Order: sequence, then C-alpha cells, then structure tokens
Amino acid sequence: MKAILQRVLSASVTVDKQLVSSIGKGVLVFAAIAPGDTEKDVDTLASKVLKMRLWDDEAGGRWKQNVQDINGEVLCVSQFTLLASTKKGFKPDFHGALGGSEAKQLYELFVSKVQQGYMPDRVKDGVFQAMMEVALVNDGPVTLELSVGQVGQK
Repeated sequence: MKAILQRVLSASVTVDKQLVSSIGKGVLVFAAIAPGDTEKDVDTLASKVLKMRLWDDEAGGRWKQNVQDINGEVLCVSQFTLLASTKKGFKPDFHGALGGSEAKQLYELFVSKVQQGYMPDRVKDGVFQAMMEVALVNDGPVTLELSVGQVGQK
C-alpha cells in the first residue's frame, strides 16, 4: 500500500458536481492498494495515518502532535494512480495497482480501520473508482509519502 498524506487547513471531494465529503484542519490521505497487500498492511497504514506527528505542540515543540492530538479530521481518497510506473515512454502503466473488487474491499477496510482507530465522524471518504475533484488548502505545505507491504519493500 502507498499513501500520500497532506496536512491541510481544509479539503473536499466532489463527484458529478455534488459535494461528497469535506473536512477542516487535518489530513488528506490519497491511498492506493497494490497486488499482494494484506489486512496487516491496511492496519499498519491506518495506524501510521493516525499517529504521524505533523503538528507542533503548544510549547513550540516541532513535529510533536498527530491528527488525534489536535482533534483534526481525516479525508481518505482512493488513488490507484500513486502506483503508476512511468519508467518507459510517456504513458503511465497501472499494472502495479490492484484493481476491481479486491482493491475496493481493502480500501474500504482501510477507511474503516482509520475510523475505528479514531472517531468515525472525524473520518470522511471519497467515492471509490469515481472521477473525483479534490480541493484542498495546504497547511505548510507538509506532504509525506508512506509505503507498507510489497510497495514498501521495493
């Protein structure tokens, strides 16, 4: 699994000109499922998302607080394109991404694990396999790449 975390002041997902989800201060997570990813990988990534220290504390200590500490929100967006290969030519190759119902099942489990590890009403989601418009106001900017499982071993 691979994820891009962005510290945001706000973020939203729109599908077919309809607002699906929005958050205030917190983390926007673009997540991709790779072939060979397991439920253990899902657990590991969900935990990292919630525990990654991206904010300073009240005393000015750098990188001390996670999204839970600041009572922030999480917006998860499925993003298979994170696993594209661009090594050959100019057309991305998406064979490194798991497709179909298997990917959907693991992605939905990921969102569920993030909700279970935090507060379900503070964790929002996009629409799997939909053409989504994602808008955000970056905070920093702070953007991190996280990899677990097979992706993390390459």
